[in-house]
Amino acid sequence: MIQDLISLIFPEICAFCKAPTIKSENLLCTKCLLDLPKTNDHRTAPGDLVQKFVTIRELQFAYSYLRFTKKGLAQRLLHQLKYDGQKDIGLILGRWFGTEITPRLEDQNADLILPVPLHSSRLRTRGYNQSDLIAQGLSESLQIEWSNKIVKRVRKTETQAKKGKVDRWKNVGNIFNVTDPGIIRDKKIIVVDDVVTTGATLNACLEAIITAGVSSIGVLTIARAD
Repeated sequence: MIQDLISLIFPEICAFCKAPTIKSENLLCTKCLLDLPKTNDHRTAPGDLVQKFVTIRELQFAYSYLRFTKKGLAQRLLHQLKYDGQKDIGLILGRWFGTEITPRLEDQNADLILPVPLHSSRLRTRGYNQSDLIAQGLSESLQIEWSNKIVKRVRKTETQAKKGKVDRWKNVGNIFNVTDPGIIRDKKIIVVDDVVTTGATLNACLEAIITAGVSSIGVLTIARAD
């Protein structure tokens, strides 16, 4: 009763349209949940996203959950996750995505989920890595272990947001390192990020992981910009 009274006085609101949500709704109201701009990458083979990783021979799959458009629902959610301290958004989106793709990944038998890391200086400023939260949510739904201790970003780079395609690729050369290659050698790895645009950062991360001698690799992102 107390919780119901608190909800009446201070109602939860939808993260996108800001309408009050009801008790059974989580993060988004029912209308916005139904309007999620899903890519359905996992329902097609091999899917559009794999075209961003054509040089990665070990790649088994690449799926994004949502389409990223300017001022769209995915952009709003990810902005709140990255810059407004709304950490629950990462966990919830990870869980939703994991639940949806579980049937597709059952035959992959992945061993470990690795989030794309932030540089230590940016991690201190933000206080958390949004990809860690997404990886945790995915781990809970997929029942696959995750770790943020294996891949490190060893060089700080300028933000990719305002760079052109060529400059993005130049900006991410040799920025990742695997701390203990033996842990992932011969393992099936899933790499997780929040959003992919040109794929430059993710490709750099994948290449660093592949040098450790993994058996195969897959990519999951919450959103992709076409």
